[in-house]
Amino acid sequence: MTPPGHCRLILTRHAKSDWDDPSLPDQERPLNARGRRSARALGDWLASRGYDPEEVLCSPARRTCETWECVSGAVFETRPPVRLEPALYHAAPEVMLKVLRTATAPTVMMIGHNPGIAAFAAQLPARPPLSPEFRRYPTAATLVVDFQTDDWSKLRPGEGSVLDFVRLDGRE
Repeated sequence: MTPPGHCRLILTRHAKSDWDDPSLPDQERPLNARGRRSARALGDWLASRGYDPEEVLCSPARRTCETWECVSGAVFETRPPVRLEPALYHAAPEVMLKVLRTATAPTVMMIGHNPGIAAFAAQLPARPPLSPEFRRYPTAATLVVDFQTDDWSKLRPGEGSVLDFVRLDGRE
């Protein structure tokens, strides 16, 4: 549960995608088996910590949508609305911020792509997580960060407080 007067962002890079069919356009690449496992594990991890998304902003690429589908299999309190945002497909950090500022729920999950998502994640907290994986922001990496505002339109990078950072690789 997000504390009153705060906004919480769950920032997720899509899980591992499948490269077996080189004829597929980039937007149509699905998750591979490892990616599906890591996305399901991520959903369970989020639910176990009470990080229930109340709104999802997702790139329309197949791998980001499948990441959400697998994450959403977890036992969350509610089923959030999902907004597919074409601007999030390989978005730069400033585009991601612009989309995030249109969010309306207190807890938002954003699912996107590198390299933009790693750069965006680095801009958000006052102090980054100590994890060596944070700068690289590998597939299925997820940052949970709180902001002391209840209005996404007033969000300012560099003022977030990191609650968690995790990368579940699906190899277990």
